[in-house]
Amino acid sequence: MEEIKPLLMDFVQPDDFFETILVVETVEYLPPLRDRYPNAKIFAVVKDEDVMEKFAGLDVDFRVLDYREERLPFDEEFFDAIIGDLTLEVVINPQDIAAGFSTYLKQTGVWITSFRNIRHWSIIDKLMRGRFGGIVSRLYAKIEFERLCYASFYKEVRMMPVVKPAPEGLIDKLLTCGFENINNDLETEFWLIRAARSMPELALLKSMYTFEQRRELSKILHRIEYGIEIKASIEKFWLLYDEIGLFPDYAAAFIRSVVVHRQRFYKTLVAESDNRREIEEILSAAEEVNEMEPALVAGGVFR
Repeated sequence: MEEIKPLLMDFVQPDDFFETILVVETVEYLPPLRDRYPNAKIFAVVKDEDVMEKFAGLDVDFRVLDYREERLPFDEEFFDAIIGDLTLEVVINPQDIAAGFSTYLKQTGVWITSFRNIRHWSIIDKLMRGRFGGIVSRLYAKIEFERLCYASFYKEVRMMPVVKPAPEGLIDKLLTCGFENINNDLETEFWLIRAARSMPELALLKSMYTFEQRRELSKILHRIEYGIEIKASIEKFWLLYDEIGLFPDYAAAFIRSVVVHRQRFYKTLVAESDNRREIEEILSAAEEVNEMEPALVAGGVFR
């Protein structure tokens, strides 16, 4: 575990803007995170309160508890990032922990962690020799951990291998025995994970306006889509558009993300919007406008 502790910082990207960060047990990440984010609110969950003294000057809010057994004392959707190595290695129900972390992440948040690869040559070699003693640890294969993340409400999962080469000839021996070695999996000792609550394009949408504003916008769009009090709904759309400072590219992207019957939606919006100048700009920003244009022309929307 010591070998991988600095490496999760490789998944903290230059354009990440973290205002609230939770470090789970792996306190060695606190100094580099404070250096990277001098104004961030950084929290740490630890079982051993003695480690707190070592980081007294870093302005870290420590909470002493066992995250595997106790509910975290934070509000939901509070953190931009939760960071910690091997967070699912010694747990009873890993999906409960993974899904639990996701509830504390903002819609744009990420969980950055790692796991020990059960298919690494060193583990297989111990099993072959009958000397494996990892009884209390949960080890994972790449595809298993990936599925666990998606089942725990993460929308995008990225992985990075940490390689420890095998002794000469051992990989050939394992291949002869029938082991597959796709993407050099047999020499990947650990996988580093970055699991995001939202797809990148949706994360950008969610970062620009408040949850309440996005919820209201989504509600109005669906009312227009399904013909519910059309005139009043479209008036509300333009009122909100002006009130919160929407712009055509964002409006088009948001419509694309929430509206299913976009052709019908745009026909209604254009017909009932009293020639708002933004209509043409929104349509120009919509990726699907070229596909819809013949149908819209046929319906008398474009003149």
